[in-house]
Amino acid sequence: MPKPPRIEPDGPVVARLAAMALALPEAYEEDAWTGVRWRIRTKTFAHVLVAQEGYTSAYRDATGVTEPTTVLTFRASGDELLALVHAGHPFYKPPWSPTVVGMVVDDDTDWSEVAELVTESYRHCAPQRLVRRLDS
Repeated sequence: MPKPPRIEPDGPVVARLAAMALALPEAYEEDAWTGVRWRIRTKTFAHVLVAQEGYTSAYRDATGVTEPTTVLTFRASGDELLALVHAGHPFYKPPWSPTVVGMVVDDDTDWSEVAELVTESYRHCAPQRLVRRLDS
């Protein structure tokens, strides 16, 4: 049985995330194997995609949810990482990296919180020179 076609994240969601991510020093956007990711140098600090049946999905594995779901992954560390990992929905913990957290993006998404999380993820990935530039 052939795989279903990939579902890409909604344009308005991508545009909203892009506005946050591309405001950060030297950040850039690129298409990923699915969805869109934002990077600093070679490190991805945010990635939005649709978890769907027929494709490997850490979100579906962690939650058992089978309907297509838009998810954002980002990096966190320290107390923030621990708090997010244990917060429950809309957050989940992908198993493929100790510093990556995922969250469902839906009608209930707190976009102010997303902006903070994306910025902190950037801080986690960016060279210190760029982090200092962001802080000045």
